[in-house]
Amino acid sequence: MREISCEKITELVKNLCIEACCVVTKDMYEAFQKAKDSEKSPLGKDILGKLIENADIAKKEMMPICQDTGMSVVFVEIGQEVHIVGGGLEDAINKGIAEGYTQGYLRKSVVSDPLYDRVNSGDNTPAVIHTQIVEGDGFKIKVAPKGFGSENKGILKMLVPADGIEGVKKVFLEAVKYAGPNACPPLVIGVGIGGTMEKCAILAKKAAVRSVDSKNPNPKYAKLEEELLELANKTGVGPQGLGGVNTAVKVNVEVYATHIAGLPVCININCHAARHADGEL
Repeated sequence: MREISCEKITELVKNLCIEACCVVTKDMYEAFQKAKDSEKSPLGKDILGKLIENADIAKKEMMPICQDTGMSVVFVEIGQEVHIVGGGLEDAINKGIAEGYTQGYLRKSVVSDPLYDRVNSGDNTPAVIHTQIVEGDGFKIKVAPKGFGSENKGILKMLVPADGIEGVKKVFLEAVKYAGPNACPPLVIGVGIGGTMEKCAILAKKAAVRSVDSKNPNPKYAKLEEELLELANKTGVGPQGLGGVNTAVKVNVEVYATHIAGLPVCININCHAARHADGEL
């Protein structure tokens, strides 16, 4: 049995919060450059150049890529041979979020009650935490601060099997057009297919924070990713919604088994910042 202290988890989460909010990932930065080279709209090309410049400044100065530093979504993989000591896992993660957002001077955007009081929690907690128990004694964590300009444009549809792939494409296009300029394109778009209502949404979230260099391991779904990306870019929404051929830089699809009567589909959109940072202990 391997022991991991809550203190180490808190420190790791704190650092990942700051990194995710201030440093555009290497794959996304390279996607900006490729998009700029392929963009046919002069205005779109100029905007992509400014996004690159903004990313350079943010990294150099360790300042937020965007003023919306999001609500923290955390994915944790814990080996079944790991024993967390010194407190509770979720408490350790939330403490790390609080320290990261305070010490990193990141905007605190979480309200404790969603409907009536809507009072700011003051430290960007609580995080939304998804935990998975896996084999071994590893500990991996992904911190993905999710801005709500893009989060608000997500769509979940409970289709029926007869809707098929065309139904999935219809929902996808509905989401891209609904998002328009408000999700700050060029986008990374996560698509979840299968499972139940809540499982489908988590799949879409996982897909939205996957690397733009990745592909679904199933060739059929890898092809679907390419087809959906083409559909998104044919909308002409373009960089920051001002027209062009680069509405999205990547579409990632995640799937799960589902019921014989169901075909759940969820679209979760990430803005051009596509914030996330990974660590392990």
